[in-house]
This record gives sequence, C-alpha cells and structure tokens, in this order.
Amino acid sequence: MTTRKIVFTVKTKEELDIIDITPQVKDAVSKGGLKEGIVLIFVPGSTGAITTIEYEPGLLEDFPKALEKLFPKDIRYKHHEMWHDGNGHSHVRASFIGPSLTVPLSDGKITLGTWQQIILCDMDVPAREREIIVKIVGE
Repeated sequence: MTTRKIVFTVKTKEELDIIDITPQVKDAVSKGGLKEGIVLIFVPGSTGAITTIEYEPGLLEDFPKALEKLFPKDIRYKHHEMWHDGNGHSHVRASFIGPSLTVPLSDGKITLGTWQQIILCDMDVPAREREIIVKIVGE
C-alpha cells in the first residue's frame, strides 16, 4: 500500500464562503498517481468544513439559510463570551458538518455522483487562506 499527500490552499471570503474544490482535489489525485484506494480531503482548523453538495445557485442560497436556522448567529455562545471573537456559531456549524470527507478512488479518479461536488465551507467570520490536505491511500 502506498500513500501520497498533496496540499493546496484556497482563499476564502468572509463568513460562510462555500467553494467548489472538486477541480483542485481531482488535480491532486492526478498528481498522486495512484489508481485504486481512498482519498481523504481534510481542512485543518475548527471553523472549516468539507462536504458534498450539488454546487448550484439554489443550494448555494439554501445551505446558509438552513445553517442559520439550525445554528443561529444571534443566540448566546459561551465561546464568544470567553474569546470575544464573534464566531461561536462558526465553530458549532463546522463541527456538525465535519473537517473531512473520504471518497473512493477507482481507475485513478475520485468517485462522485453525477451532480456531486466537493465543497469547502469556511464558517469563520473573517476572510482567510485555508490549507486543504489531500491524503491518498492505495495502489
């Protein structure tokens, strides 16, 4: 069994930037040179998340609205009281989605559904640069 690690960065905008990173992940997998196995996509940090959606305008509106209903910004967060950084909701949202995604690698390509893209969700309040780690395990 062989492993490969490829890292790329993504610049995000302010709070809840949703970015399709499928092309960068596909490029990383291609550079990795493996044919069969699994691909782990991971964002370090406690306010970033990785998941899949159909990356289309309707869902790009629906997703933030749903997160606001589930994890509203305007409730009391002890994290904000402790650190005064205004991002308690960002931590909670990111933790529910999770920082990583694993997808199958078959014939040198990631396996996704027809309308499925891999997205980075930057939940934090300020814009930033996020590091994305792609770990490929296989042969």
